[in-house]
Amino acid sequence: MSNILANDGLSPSGIEAFEKNGFKVITTKVAQEQLANFINQNQIRALLVRSATQADKALIDACPDLELIGRGGVGMDNIDVAYAKSKGIHVVNTPAASSASVAELVFAHLFSGVRFLHDSNRNMPLDGDSKFKQLKKSYAGGMELRGKTLGIVGFGRIGQATARIGLALGMKVLYSDHNVEDCTLSVPFFDGQSLTFALEASSMEEVLQQSDFITVHVPAQKGYVLGEKEFNMMKQGAGVVNAARGGVLDEVALIDALEKEKLSFAGLDVFESEPKPEIRILMHPKISLTPHIGAATVEAQDRIGLELAEQVSGLLGT
Repeated sequence: MSNILANDGLSPSGIEAFEKNGFKVITTKVAQEQLANFINQNQIRALLVRSATQADKALIDACPDLELIGRGGVGMDNIDVAYAKSKGIHVVNTPAASSASVAELVFAHLFSGVRFLHDSNRNMPLDGDSKFKQLKKSYAGGMELRGKTLGIVGFGRIGQATARIGLALGMKVLYSDHNVEDCTLSVPFFDGQSLTFALEASSMEEVLQQSDFITVHVPAQKGYVLGEKEFNMMKQGAGVVNAARGGVLDEVALIDALEKEKLSFAGLDVFESEPKPEIRILMHPKISLTPHIGAATVEAQDRIGLELAEQVSGLLGT
């Protein structure tokens, strides 16, 4: 029986699928500095990670018998993919499994932002019994999403899943992507019906200038995708969501834009200095916050586990 180490956890359905295929799944959380020894001592054939564990060159060099590295999710910036492949190690991920979960989180932040839920949920426990009328007045200027324009920067699987929700809500959707030109999206409903929308790609400038809300869905970048220049191009009072990767959005420029009321709110699931976000970000009343949980739903983790089991079994047998 071949050993698999799921160092950042794996869903029960994923474990069951691996075991049916003759693998033993170890879910012990091994510290990074002890990982190489653990892999070698336990004859681990495949290492499965999410975003916490680093599968870098040092680890790859230290584990000559490792045959596969699997990422439960989309982004693989915590894996030295090219080096692993150069050593004959398979590298796989699950790009489709978490799209719906991330898209729904984007809208959780959007709804939170337009109705001040993130700030209200901080202040109601403190002052809800003594300052109810004042709080009611403070949060009375909310907006509806229906009829507004949603701008999506990066139109891969997650960007398209986000667009589907926006379209179903009655929003106009604009998108910018170097690799996606015109796009036809089908929006399915509970009863088997679906509506098809023909969308045309826009320039980055058009998306920034015409959208009421901007959400970014790009891989990790060397530079900022949204910074001072981009914020200045946006509509007065626009909202911004980043559930992609820390570092694609300039947090210093974001704070400045919020303070100057150029932007009305932001929603962040990822952070530049993760796992220790800056205190000014954490304490800001106009920022809705989650701790990198975009793919952390029961359904997504089930899909990730099953997809990993299928891919690994196909590549390694037992």
